[in-house]
Parts: sequence; structure tokens; C-alpha cells
Amino acid sequence: MVDDPQRHRSDTRVGGASGEHQTHAFSSRRLPPSEPDRKAAHRAALTSGLATGIGSLPFADASAAAALALRMTPELPAVPQLPARSRHEDMLTQWLRALPEVSVDDDGTWSLDPDADPMAPLDFSFDARAHGGMLAFCVAAAALSRAPSRIKAQVTGPLTLGCALTDSGMPAEIAFERAAELVRGWGCAIERHFTERFPDAALVVFFDEPALVRWNSAAPPVDHDVAGDALSSACASITVPTGVHVCGDGDLQLALAAGPDIIGVEVRSGLIDHAPALARFLEADGLIAWGAVPTDRPVGESAAPLWKALVELWCELTRRGCDGLRIRSQAIITPACGLAGHGTSQAERALWLARELAIRVFDQVAATKLTVGA
Repeated sequence: MVDDPQRHRSDTRVGGASGEHQTHAFSSRRLPPSEPDRKAAHRAALTSGLATGIGSLPFADASAAAALALRMTPELPAVPQLPARSRHEDMLTQWLRALPEVSVDDDGTWSLDPDADPMAPLDFSFDARAHGGMLAFCVAAAALSRAPSRIKAQVTGPLTLGCALTDSGMPAEIAFERAAELVRGWGCAIERHFTERFPDAALVVFFDEPALVRWNSAAPPVDHDVAGDALSSACASITVPTGVHVCGDGDLQLALAAGPDIIGVEVRSGLIDHAPALARFLEADGLIAWGAVPTDRPVGESAAPLWKALVELWCELTRRGCDGLRIRSQAIITPACGLAGHGTSQAERALWLARELAIRVFDQVAATKLTVGA
């Protein structure tokens, strides 16, 4: 098992004796129960130097997955999605199941049902078969001596679900409208579920959009305006901060235009071409979740080369117009993508490295603020 990096640190921002749920000093902030601007209060709790996961983990045991997320990234644990536990928890089946025109077999495969009534109500209930990771996370988090002060949940985004529906034969003009309706409903259901159970925790909901790569082609599934409306309606449907995870070389401009509070990007040289857009996003107080731990190759034992790559990218973005302090003080660290395809020890290593990098971000921001007298 990978050891927790915080357990061997003696600095004053680490609390607790056991190390099981230690946090930075800044992570102890609790939201006032009568806060009038709920989204702003939740957003204010998302401070620099946080680490989190993308969502998917390779566990068949939901309790073990929840324990790992809470132990390795306690400042912002990500609700696990566990397709290895059940195909019903696959990133498509898990959410498409709410549509009456989608039929899900016992083995978790789904298909369009031509005989379904499209006017039937959508079913946004959570059950153990499709949401076992989420339900186990809630049980494990509630059992902690101190519940998480922040939680990250995620839903597959409307563009990815819309593409899945069109690929299965649904007309595009219907598919993306239904996908947007679907994601808005699930987003609201997740917000209710977590705010009822963890009213003092800052919640952020990400929309996972691997299909954004299809909008870089000359013939995207639907035009950019339709896609932008679908994604922006998802971001606007809930009252807590939202994020969009852009996988690989996905259309970053489309994701930014949707108005998320956080944009998740993989650390890669191609981001330099988007420096002006990222600079505007940072100036508007947007957070960037840097996918700084690669998930497509071995990452080794040390965070040092990953930190070097991240800082080099930040320096180049700063040279091209981004505010260097904002880059660091508005940074979250994640693996580049989900970890469902990895071994359990590899997944644990990836989260450990993400947290090591987040600690370095926190230290650097704190040192800079001391230097300038902040």
C-alpha cells in the first residue's frame, strides 16, 4: 500500500494524530448554514493546493474504493465510479438509464427501445447496482470522525451522452436535447443527495466530456452552438460550483464557453496555444484542475518529474500572458483521466502523486504570499 505523504510531515498545516484524515489548515473552513449565495460560499472553499480524482477507480469493492478516495485525497475526495464492480456503473449506462427510451439489460448493456414512451417521466433515483460507488462513499464519509469539508461528484456530460445516443441511432436534434435534459436532472439529483447528507461540505459537480474531441473535427456531431447550449445548460442547472473535464485534445474553447467554475485539462504542450483563453478564465476567478499525473503510461515513484513538467508549462503560459500567481493560487491537481483501467495499486499511486503535487502547489503559493506580504 502507498503511504500517505502527509503522515511524515511535521509542518503546522497538518492536523490529526492518525493521518487517516489529515488536512491542510485551510481545509477546515465550514460553510455558514444560512449563506445567501450558496454557490459563492462553496466556491470560496475551493482553495489552492487541493488534490482530487477524476472519478473512476478499478475496484470491485465499493467500500474499498470509498476508503481510498477519502484517505488519499481527503481535502477534496472524488465520489468513485466503479465500472469494474458493475457494468451498470459504466459512464454511459449509469446515467442513460434514466431515459424511458433507453433499455438496460441485466448485464449492464443498454440499447434504445423503439416502443418506449418518450413522454414518460425520467427516473433520477440512485440504486446500489448503478451507483454503488457513490452510496458506499456516503456511508464511509458519514462514518468519519470529521466529515469531508469538500466533496467532488461527477456526471457524464451532455455531449458525451448525446454522442452515445446518436451513435445508437437517435436523431441528433433529439439526442442532444434529451442528453441535456438528462444531465440537468442528474445534476440536481446529485446536488440534493449530497447537500442533504453533508450540509456543511462544499460540493463541486463535474461534467465529464471525453466526446469533446469530436468537436475538433470538420464535421462535429452537432454544430458548436447546439453543443455549447447543451453544456452551458448543465452548468447553469445547479447551485454549486461546476467543472468540465476535457479529456486529452478535446475542444477546450467549447468547454470554457459553457461557463464552468473549474476546467479540467491534461498537462500537455498543446495547452500553450490556448493561453489567451486560459488567461481570461483565470482573470474571471476560474479554477483549473491540472491533470498532472499521466494515466496513459508508467509514472514512476517520484513526483519530481511531474512537478517539473507542470512548472515548465506554467512558466510558458505565464510568458504568453497568464498571471503566474493566479495559475498557482487557482490550481487543483488531478490524474489526467479516470483510473478504472489501472490496477488498484497503480490507482493508489496516481492519487498519492496528485496529492504530493498539490502539497507543492500549496507550499509555493503560501511562500509567494508571504513574500509579497499577503
